[in-house]
Amino acid sequence: MRLTTKGRFAVTAMIDLALRQNSGPITLSTVSERQNISLSYLEQLFGKLRRHELVESIRGPGGGYILARFAREITIADIIFAVDEPLDATSCGSKSECASGKDGNPSGKCMTHDLWTNLNRKMVDYLDSVTLQDLVDQQRMRQLNQVPQTSSVLMQRKTDTLSSVIV
Repeated sequence: MRLTTKGRFAVTAMIDLALRQNSGPITLSTVSERQNISLSYLEQLFGKLRRHELVESIRGPGGGYILARFAREITIADIIFAVDEPLDATSCGSKSECASGKDGNPSGKCMTHDLWTNLNRKMVDYLDSVTLQDLVDQQRMRQLNQVPQTSSVLMQRKTDTLSSVIV
């Protein structure tokens, strides 16, 4: 079980869009360049996101995509399910007819079926508890924390340069 690139790229692109939502519509080509995701792949993903009413497309000059709802109203589960990302840890696709090792139960479930079903539920619950705004805020904090480090590195270089000139 793992999240495929479809889900990862959809979440990444939505964070990119949400970070810049106050700048007006964002083109997929700029998201593609910034996030190093194929433009044609983004077009497919955003078609699905639009059909699930997570984004709106704006046509014409200055057009692009905007969020259809506030970022705080969009969960990561919404995004992942919109792009048809399967989140299933069971080997039977949650059909209760496991292909391996029956435990003698007439239902046809394998011995670990309930374990994986509970994991599925926990994953969905977790992804449903995280909003796009949560990830935007987290990204902004990361960016803020990088600014002082960059500034201190520049200040150190200036100090080193000044010290070498004085000596």
